Amino acid sequence: MKISFWHRRGIPLAWLLLTRQPLRLLVAIAGICFAGILMFMQLGFRDGLFDASVTVHKLFDADLVLISPRSMSSISMSAFPRRRLVQTMAHKDVIGTTPVNWNFLLWRNPETLSTRSILALGFEPTDPLLIDPGFPLKAEVLKNSGRVLFDVLSREEFGPVEKWISEGKIVETEVGGKRVRVAGLVSLGPSFGADGNLITSRETFLKLLPTSSVGSIEIGLVRLRTEANSEDVIRSLKASLPNDVKVLSRNEFIDFEKNYWRNSTSIGFIFTLGAAMGFVVGCVIVYQILYSDVSDHLAEYATLMAMGYQLRTLFGVVAREGIFLAVMGYLPAYVSGQALYALVRSSTKLPVAMDPQRAVLVFFLILFMCMASASFAMRRLIDADPAEIF
Repeated sequence: MKISFWHRRGIPLAWLLLTRQPLRLLVAIAGICFAGILMFMQLGFRDGLFDASVTVHKLFDADLVLISPRSMSSISMSAFPRRRLVQTMAHKDVIGTTPVNWNFLLWRNPETLSTRSILALGFEPTDPLLIDPGFPLKAEVLKNSGRVLFDVLSREEFGPVEKWISEGKIVETEVGGKRVRVAGLVSLGPSFGADGNLITSRETFLKLLPTSSVGSIEIGLVRLRTEANSEDVIRSLKASLPNDVKVLSRNEFIDFEKNYWRNSTSIGFIFTLGAAMGFVVGCVIVYQILYSDVSDHLAEYATLMAMGYQLRTLFGVVAREGIFLAVMGYLPAYVSGQALYALVRSSTKLPVAMDPQRAVLVFFLILFMCMASASFAMRRLIDADPAEIF
């Protein structure tokens, strides 16, 4: 009855209690906002790492992917015999394959002459490689030996290649100690494993890395008929091919890379732990604010109880305070998170963006944080005995 009475009178008791001391309210909002930003950034970095690790993987024009069972991740790819791709062509649902060499080479910055590791992909220019419809035309220049396509999304440490190309300059540099010419540009994107990328022909790749065997490749791309069942083809190929090659669907190939960073490194755990620490910090801040608020107004709460208000009604007041704090702390955290994500993208070129699922997750974490803190602060109301206070 008392709740209905408050609703009829329209007295926002929880709001009035919060705003009675504006400085304390601002401190609470700042603390919740800080915790929210910390969770946004830690979860954003974690998810950005996973997304960035498969930037190139997502661009391959393939339904199935062949790799060596000894391959651990994109930064540790092992070779397998190229003839395995020829064997897959015997399957009735396979319409094409692309052998790909994949390795890290030293790129010399054409401006500063410093060297930096870059991911190099080698393929036959007449074969499909990327899903970009304009890529086959760009790949034509790779038929000439010593030509490469440079990734414009690579970090700035590789030199002003894009700028020089746009100005009409001839860009020549060294890769693996061999002279090459940048004949075009592509957009792939860096990852935590590779700060930059280049694409070249297998002929040029083998010249840049002469230790590679002509009959070996690191990745085999397989394209199927439109009506083919990929799962059936995978089972068939696994049964017919030797155990020196692993057959994966395109999604399994992407998950293969993500699982390495998620399970085989400590990076994912570190970012998750950082988000958990932000959650704990927020809980402590909100609890201190609500506990102090309840303690400061303990006499008023005791008076209300003496007037006949039930304890659960007073609990509802504290719970609404927690909800108000959650909303007011989340909004600036969300805006700040968007701004910081944009800063990270411009500085590192990593695909860190506000994901709707992450935005909802952080909101509910903040809401749970505030409600859990409110529930602990409510225990102070049990001590609100009018006989003792007065």
